[in-house]
Amino acid sequence: MQAIFAQNALTPDGWQKDVLVELSDSGRISNVTVKAQPVDGRTTSVPLLLPAMCNLHSHTFQRAMAGLAERRGPAGRDSFWTWREIMYRFLDLLSPDDVEAIAAFAFMEMQEAGFAAVAEFHYVHHQPGGAAYSDVGELSARIASAAEQTGIGLTLLPVLYRYGGVDQRPLQGGQQRFGNDLDRYQKLLARAEECVANLSADAHLGVAPHSLRAVGLDDLREAQSMRPDTPLHMHIAEQLPEIDEVRAAYGQRPVEWLLDNCGVNERWCLIHCTHMTDEETANLAETGAVAGLCPVTEANLGDGIFNGPQYRQAGGALGIGSDSNIRITVAEELRQFEYSQRLRDTARVVLAGHGRSCGRTLYDAALAGGSQALGRASGAIQPGYWADLVAIKQSSYAGAAHDDGLLDGWIFTGDNGAVSDVWSAGRHCVREGSHIERETIAARYAQTIQNLMELL
Repeated sequence: MQAIFAQNALTPDGWQKDVLVELSDSGRISNVTVKAQPVDGRTTSVPLLLPAMCNLHSHTFQRAMAGLAERRGPAGRDSFWTWREIMYRFLDLLSPDDVEAIAAFAFMEMQEAGFAAVAEFHYVHHQPGGAAYSDVGELSARIASAAEQTGIGLTLLPVLYRYGGVDQRPLQGGQQRFGNDLDRYQKLLARAEECVANLSADAHLGVAPHSLRAVGLDDLREAQSMRPDTPLHMHIAEQLPEIDEVRAAYGQRPVEWLLDNCGVNERWCLIHCTHMTDEETANLAETGAVAGLCPVTEANLGDGIFNGPQYRQAGGALGIGSDSNIRITVAEELRQFEYSQRLRDTARVVLAGHGRSCGRTLYDAALAGGSQALGRASGAIQPGYWADLVAIKQSSYAGAAHDDGLLDGWIFTGDNGAVSDVWSAGRHCVREGSHIERETIAARYAQTIQNLMELL
């Protein structure tokens, strides 16, 4: 049995001193004792222990193209849509070995940033040109293998992607690697389920209809009925042209139409939700679904700013994801979320209640929403929960002497260097700031990047 002794820990009862957290062999927290003493044997002592975050939205393959889309095009206005064309061309270069190597590197970086688990929104299924692999789940198996190598907790979300737009035009170019009809998607889910079953007991499967522009109404309803007890994730309302296209086809805005037609509930995680009216914001909050925010990617792509204060006031659940993985960082995602609200509203400390720490508010919200979105019993230092834990170094942040001050300091002035140790369902994967498999994973990734650069 492992044990962790923390001088300070954030528990469901608030900050506590001298906390002994005992972990069972299954990877769950078995006991939490306050005002304890370290025990002999397999005890790790840390200055400060937090529940670790879940990363609720990732496309790991995009980690390898970070920086490739930062040159302005020759004409017109650069946008998400011009970035997407670069992404499509890039993914056509990727082999299964590349996908696995990149995923392992990104998963490792997530853990070093303080994430213990990830929902991988996995939509690359086929060979370039759209021909199927002999194993329909070849690339799902590669994602699972990367998760096994790194030890990160995985919720695998094979994506249903049928069309190139709301008008159901055929997939073109790089999109052809995504496409499945419902029959083949069922087979893909069954194969992905096998991949997840071969991982540790904390691994999960979910379903992911890509977006209203990539699936039809019948497809969406069928996807809802598949694995009905698992998470369901979907992109929605990320871009203004997307909203215009959906409104022209369905007579309603995307979030409005979805809430009226699809029985959205706590099972759902809706990614981005960048452009919502006040009415949509309140109605989404009422469903209990999670708004999956990816503030660093949304800023990089010029998506827009989430309607944060109104959503929080309505009691909406939210979590954060690294999406394109251009930067993988817990602190910067939360910081960017709050800063975007400040810039829009020309105000400070927008998302916290009166007298509340902004860092603590953001961290608590993202803990709860991320765990819900992954279908993962985590997010608290509490018996019975998975031992998803992160140790933070003692720091020189000015507020660190106060209970919530270290969270304020880390989120608003710190970086990944504050993270010393991470446990994913009890697997002690990050020690003294580095992943235990960093050398091997980084070397394979470096070779993969070198090979890809020769093809560009």
